[in-house]
Amino acid sequence: MKMLPVAILAGGLATRLGKLTEHVPKSLIEVAGRPFIVHQLQLLAQLGAEHVVLCIGHLGEMVQRCVGDGRDFGLRVHYSLDGSAPLGTGGAVRQALPQLGERFFVLYGDSYLRNPMVPVQQEFQRSTAPALMCVLRNEGRWERSNVDFAEGRVRRYSKREPSPDMQYVDYGLSAFTAAAVSAMPLQFDLGDLFESAARDGQLAGYEIFERFYEVGSVQGITALESFLTSRKAS
Repeated sequence: MKMLPVAILAGGLATRLGKLTEHVPKSLIEVAGRPFIVHQLQLLAQLGAEHVVLCIGHLGEMVQRCVGDGRDFGLRVHYSLDGSAPLGTGGAVRQALPQLGERFFVLYGDSYLRNPMVPVQQEFQRSTAPALMCVLRNEGRWERSNVDFAEGRVRRYSKREPSPDMQYVDYGLSAFTAAAVSAMPLQFDLGDLFESAARDGQLAGYEIFERFYEVGSVQGITALESFLTSRKAS
């Protein structure tokens, strides 16, 4: 099966990381001796990805210099730039639509996700829904749970006002049709699309059982570095 293109959202300001991202974008934070984006792209290639579109903004030219055209990773990498003003996570995807085609994955730029992608793509195609969110039964372990998921559907999603009965969390990998994204404003957050799609019964869900790693926090960087170092040593 030919893998859908993957949009990586790598344009955020990463304010939570303070001085770590004062002069370098989050994608280039060093983890286990290499920039995070190197680990992320190598993993995507191992999972079967072929075409990646990096949605970049703040200090994005540094990412371009590091990654180039992607051939060093066995990938084709293209770039989509926010421009003079941030577009939000959803707006960045909307801007990249001409390079993504009719169906595609979206991956957060700080996520290291080892779950196979082919089954997710197959479920997205089976579901006929315009959007799919991968979810993990979190129960507040790694961050505040924000998803109500059952029987293959995300019934409710709220990042701003999660309710106590939500036991799942957005895993960091999703899939969309171009039509779903193009119907949104030029500037918007993906969370808005998730909320409206869930409310309308149009957000498919795919449960993941492999924990996620991330570099959006100091604790996350430490955990990922420990994991990658232990794998290298074994």
